[in-house]
Amino acid sequence: MKKRTKLILALLLPVQYIVILILRQFPQFIEDYYSQGLFPVISKISRYVFGWISFSIGDIFYLLLILLLIRWIYKNFKRLRYEPVLFAVDILASISIIYFLFHILWGLNYHRVPLHETLGLERDYTTEELVKTTERLIAKSNEMHRKLGFKDSVKVEIPYNANEIFEKSINGYQHLEKEYPNLAYTPKSIKKSTWSLLLTYMGYSGYFNPLTSESQVNGLIKTYKFPVVSCHEQAHQIGYAAENEANFIATLATLHNDDPYIQYTGYIFALRYCINEIARRDIDKYEELLPTVNYGILESYREMREFWASYQNPFEDLSKAFWDQFLKANNQSQGIMSYSYMVALVVNYYEDKPF
Repeated sequence: MKKRTKLILALLLPVQYIVILILRQFPQFIEDYYSQGLFPVISKISRYVFGWISFSIGDIFYLLLILLLIRWIYKNFKRLRYEPVLFAVDILASISIIYFLFHILWGLNYHRVPLHETLGLERDYTTEELVKTTERLIAKSNEMHRKLGFKDSVKVEIPYNANEIFEKSINGYQHLEKEYPNLAYTPKSIKKSTWSLLLTYMGYSGYFNPLTSESQVNGLIKTYKFPVVSCHEQAHQIGYAAENEANFIATLATLHNDDPYIQYTGYIFALRYCINEIARRDIDKYEELLPTVNYGILESYREMREFWASYQNPFEDLSKAFWDQFLKANNQSQGIMSYSYMVALVVNYYEDKPF
């Protein structure tokens, strides 16, 4: 790449940043022309190209990029001393390209119209409404637990492998599409991550690759969480970048699934969020409600906590701190804590709907 081209690219970085700051003030424009216009075309093409391949092409891309970065640093490190300006221009030019690709391939979805507005839902809710929804979720979760043939004290074992869950997860989106056409999901491009162990040490259940529009799920997580994580990552694929919104769409996709095991994972997923929110608001009510949850459900929660605790390490804290800042930089002001917005969506969506 010529020096002049590199300089132009480097100078375009602040220009791009300003353009994004302006665009984020017009979420309806992004919703109409990007999230429901350009992005679905980009995403579908990528999923058609890469979705049929059994392993993650995105993981290979990341590995190659890391190797190329190491090679570049090795070959150019001395330039930092003798050509510091040109070295900085090279770095900024590369960042400029990455910044552009990230936003055009996916990142603008962070600035689309909030999901509660497109679904016509309120954002606020009272503790009384939360308790009512949680009690309904407890009753339904307990009912599903018994319906699957498990004793109250025994945790449910999901009888499917990863590929079977990936196939079954599409069913919920097919039902959702009838009510909300924007939640249509096709074609499928979701796989187990090649780097599941590293992903676990970082503290993540899955991730979306904007370069290939593939979704990767951590192959080590417990099966009760697998269907929800799959649907969560699929929500990213159809343009819902915010983690809280992807969590809510995953809830809808699992609860709308015809398979009772997939439904069950959605119920206890939503229940965990709601009952934890009650604990933050009213600890006495939390302690009153917790014993009414089947012990087998609580065992699934405990198993998941122990799984993550067994991999806890200082690197996870650094990873989560980086992710928290990334979310805040991309229109989620509360960072990781913004996940609790999902509770508001659940409470308001199911206020006048049966579980």
